[in-house]
Parts: sequence; structure tokens; C-alpha cells
Amino acid sequence: MAPPNLTLPLFLLSLLSLTSSSLASAVAGTTAGLTHIHLYVHEKYAGTNATATAVLQSPLGANSSFGSIGVVDDEIRLGADRSSQLVGRYQGVFFGTSVELGAGYLSSITLVFTAGEHAGSTLSVQGPILGFTGTIERAVVGGTGKFRFAQGYMLFKMISKPTPETDVNEIDIFVLMHHGKY
Repeated sequence: MAPPNLTLPLFLLSLLSLTSSSLASAVAGTTAGLTHIHLYVHEKYAGTNATATAVLQSPLGANSSFGSIGVVDDEIRLGADRSSQLVGRYQGVFFGTSVELGAGYLSSITLVFTAGEHAGSTLSVQGPILGFTGTIERAVVGGTGKFRFAQGYMLFKMISKPTPETDVNEIDIFVLMHHGKY
């Protein structure tokens, strides 16, 4: 018999061992793999049929993003060319969060796949935008359909501006997908 001062630690160790075994059994039927998805977001932010717009300007004036709200419903295509296959929508909201001068936003985006191998599934992406130059990184925080339990990150970069009212953005999504019974 263990000395009284070791009884509780031994009990907790036994409990942890049983829990770990149960968890290992529950996860044994699943596998996980990193998937890379490469797509293009086509955005029109002025004129008729705009897909991105500010719905509320900052109360601090044009030099601040604080308090502003914007929405997007952009096209997701397989290629940078406007005629490439449409595979979904890039829908979300942006909230101006920076009191400092310049742009500082929090974004919440859902990629809604309507065609192709991920049709019927969604990916949810969230994170800050601290300016609109260079590459913007956001976290993949979940998904539905083929992307249940998804986690990862997305890289977003503007690659061209075909007209003054439009731009094309390249996105690379690295998502850890769990394939198993659930």
C-alpha cells in the first residue's frame, strides 16, 4: 500500500492514464491532413453591382477606421482571370478597430463553396487587417461540410487591379482537415 501522501498523486496518475486511453481510442478512427487550397477573390468596390462596400463611416472622420463597418460578397474563382470558373463566395464583415490614424480592422469571413470539389462546404476565417498592402494572414477558425473541425490559416494578397473599381486577390488556405467518424 502506498504511503498516504502518495495516494492522491497515484490516483490522479491512474485517472489520467485511463482518460488518455479512452481519448486515444476515440481518435484512433480519424486521420488528419494538411490541405492547401489556392484560389482567387474577385472584388468590385465601386459602381453598379459592387461586391464590397462601407456601410458605416468612422465617426472620427476619413483618416480613421475606428467604428466603421464594411461588408463583402466577392466571387471566388479558380483563376486570376475573370472568366475562370466561379467556385464560391467570399462573404463577410469588417469592423474598424483602430483609434490610431490609418487602417486597422477586424474581419470575419466565410468562404462559401458552391461548385467544385468543396461544393456545399464553408470555411470560416477571422483576424486583423492592419493595412491593405502586402500579405494579410488570418486564422481559419472552423468550417462545415468537408471542413468540419477545420483549423489553419489563410494568406490573402492583392495581385492585380484590372480597373479602378476592381481588384483580384490571391488566397492560399492551409487547412488541417480531420477525416474520421463524427
